[in-house]
Amino acid sequence: MGDYMGALTEDAQALMAATSDVAGDKVREARKQLAAALENGREIYGQVRDKAVESVKATDQAVRENPYQAIGIAFGVGALLGYLVARQCGRNGDHEYGNG
Repeated sequence: MGDYMGALTEDAQALMAATSDVAGDKVREARKQLAAALENGREIYGQVRDKAVESVKATDQAVRENPYQAIGIAFGVGALLGYLVARQCGRNGDHEYGNG
């Protein structure tokens, strides 16, 4: 996500630089809106990044405090996903080969 945001920001800044000498009310208004969108995007990206870091820290702490529960939950989720995938593959297999 960071690479995408960086590239998007660079492209937007390049567009603003390329239009800096263009006159006209519509262009000036579009540049203002783009600058505001860039600033808003930076703020949102920062908030999302901070929340992600907080979540990772909380998860790490929870796993360290309750390692056996974490292992049990991971095993349960893995077993459920395995069951659902096997069931889906079974349905697809019956459908494809059952018409034979």
